[in-house]
Amino acid sequence: MPTQPNPAAEPRASRRLVFTGALSGCALLALAGCGSSEPSGGNEPSTPAADAGPLAKAADIPVGGGVIFADQKIVVTQPVEGTFEAFSAACTHQGFTVGKVADGTITCTHHGSQFDAATGEVTNGPATKPLAALKVEVKDGEVFVTS
Repeated sequence: MPTQPNPAAEPRASRRLVFTGALSGCALLALAGCGSSEPSGGNEPSTPAADAGPLAKAADIPVGGGVIFADQKIVVTQPVEGTFEAFSAACTHQGFTVGKVADGTITCTHHGSQFDAATGEVTNGPATKPLAALKVEVKDGEVFVTS
């Protein structure tokens, strides 16, 4: 005579095991979403990557404006003709790379913070700290920046 399966003898996952597995899956999904190239809310801007070689030609930096080198996280400005300044391009509010330089102002387009292109000082929040100044030198018409 064939035997009937005994449901009580079948292995079953406990509620705790199922719940733990579900939580683990959610945690992995949350971590997978953390791979953004821009900060998600930390207050520490990343360090600029100054290169030993020239960053740009001096003629390419507009007077009263500047150029953002996003890969190096550096912004170079020329507030007045012949005077060059360099700053970290990481906004001190949440570390996003600033997005615009014009009319003597460096602007973070993420939350509207503005900085003086000659000094890096905050001119409009929410940022409260100035951009970190970097050393800049012009040699033979080329701009070199070091931290």
